[in-house]
Amino acid sequence: MPTLSSFSHNLRRLLPLLAVAGLGLAGTPPTPPAAHTFGLSADNFMLDGKPFQMISGELHYPRIPREAWRSRLKMAKAMGLNTVGTYVFWNAHELQPGKYDFTGNNDVAAFVKMAQEEGLWVVLRPSPYVCAEWEFGGYPYWLQNVPGLKVRSQEPQYVAAYRRYIQAVGKQLAPLQVNHGGPVLMVQVENEYGSYSSDKEYLALNKKLFEEAGFDGLLYTCDPVRDVAAGHLDGLLPAVNGTDKPSQIRQLVRANHGGKGPYYVAEWYPAWFDWWGAPHHTVPASKYTPGLDSVLKAGMSINMYMFHGGSTRGFMNGANYKGDSSHYEPQVSSYDYDAPLDEAGNATPKFMAFREVIAKYRPPGQPLPPVPAARPSAALPALQLTNAAGLLSRLPAPVASATPLTFEALKQAYGFVLYRTTVPGGGTKTLKLNDLRDYAVVLVNGQRVGTLDRRLRQDQLKLTLPAGPVQLDILVENMGRINFGEYLLQNTKGITKSAQLDGKELKDWRMYGLPFDQAPAVAKAAAAAPASAGPVLRSATFTVAQPVDTYLDLRAWGKGSVWVNGHNLGRYWAIGPQQTLYVPAEWLKKGTNEITVLELLKPRQTALPFLNHSILSELQPAAASL
Repeated sequence: MPTLSSFSHNLRRLLPLLAVAGLGLAGTPPTPPAAHTFGLSADNFMLDGKPFQMISGELHYPRIPREAWRSRLKMAKAMGLNTVGTYVFWNAHELQPGKYDFTGNNDVAAFVKMAQEEGLWVVLRPSPYVCAEWEFGGYPYWLQNVPGLKVRSQEPQYVAAYRRYIQAVGKQLAPLQVNHGGPVLMVQVENEYGSYSSDKEYLALNKKLFEEAGFDGLLYTCDPVRDVAAGHLDGLLPAVNGTDKPSQIRQLVRANHGGKGPYYVAEWYPAWFDWWGAPHHTVPASKYTPGLDSVLKAGMSINMYMFHGGSTRGFMNGANYKGDSSHYEPQVSSYDYDAPLDEAGNATPKFMAFREVIAKYRPPGQPLPPVPAARPSAALPALQLTNAAGLLSRLPAPVASATPLTFEALKQAYGFVLYRTTVPGGGTKTLKLNDLRDYAVVLVNGQRVGTLDRRLRQDQLKLTLPAGPVQLDILVENMGRINFGEYLLQNTKGITKSAQLDGKELKDWRMYGLPFDQAPAVAKAAAAAPASAGPVLRSATFTVAQPVDTYLDLRAWGKGSVWVNGHNLGRYWAIGPQQTLYVPAEWLKKGTNEITVLELLKPRQTALPFLNHSILSELQPAAASL
């Protein structure tokens, strides 16, 4: 039998363990996380007074199912990373003014804490502008509804909205800075601002807003090589993007930082992103391993963009556009990026090649952890989507206006708007849409007669109209707001100016908002193929014995979106290069599952096969003229 003295001795031994575990006894608060110091010397980052080399990789919490965050972070550790970077996405967190969402896949604080649990440091990039091939560069659409508001400027209405947002972010993330016991080493002020402008007072205002929001640790700026001088702010560390040449990095940082380091490549690109109708981008690892080796050998820090891209779900892809001399380029839903970790979170040959380089620079006695096995994937049995409903039979109440209203005027962020009016029939007439943004399916009396595509600079279509009054429907899709450059300020969607028929302006419109912010419901009873040639919703249920990663093969379909168990998997379009949609195992259920497809161009298509792999590199240019 233990004695009282031995019990007391054991209790004294147990108390510190309980505190460390966060358990504590009644009245004994848990021990807070240990705060660290993180700062700069003339050449190095200093963590707790010792030189620290960041070997970091970017991955974005909204692009990964929350249930898979931990497995992706473990893969980061396995490649040899000691740090991860992420943007914070304003339009994911403030869908409407003053209404914030930091739950579920938007719980960025949980993501940061999970990184800490996995032994990773974090570089945080909460600049309200993120670029990131993300809708409107991260800005909420509703900023465009404020007359005179100008993003990325000192305009007071913008600054007020920005201040409210960054204060909300600060409540979530400022306590997680390294000097408060969290894993956040550095926080980025703005984002590649030198590529946009050079207003140093605006940058100083950014810094002030961050500090007011509680970000009291190390702040920095980042810019591409040619824009560092325009985009850095005196007193902050200037990071350099898009280079792996140590001499160039050293020269640029010293020239803008009082002749001192340390040296940080905030975005190092091992590949690139894709847009609809253009070839898939791939770059062999051998092209990049020498540069990675040279930066690490020089003792510099680096963040690869992307380490893992994942998927841009729903309607959140962005677009590029550089003016009338260029094409509008909406980005695809896959953000595979030809990154070291593929869209499903599996190690690629690039992962293994980079891991081999990083292993050379590990501290003595710290071997790399083993690489987790690839996630299993399977081609599930093909589906027949026989439940169907014509989209035009499922319209909400309309908004009436003499002239077409933009998405923004309708207070609709994403998705589709159906514009309807009545025109006199008889003969062949030319429909012209002035400043269409971005893609339109044109229907006459419910029958599709053509499409217009901003990518191809299409804005007019010849219509053969039957006699009598004709119902003219124009279904417009927001294919993604521009995320880079001066056209951030010209980003409204829909029929943004006017519509004309043989030169006469069309009036008296009814507009039907179809944001599809929730998965559309389709009656369970089987239906015959819709009689019209208009867009259709199709659905089915399917059974899964054991959830596993899989891919929807959409090569035989036209253009649209897919939902599985309420999750919007993204867009598909037969023009490619992306021909599959990734279905993560985490979003499937053992037993019955539901799938819904919105198909714009091929309403009689019903067969939907699965694959056990992605197809991201197959172009079908002829599909643009379906």
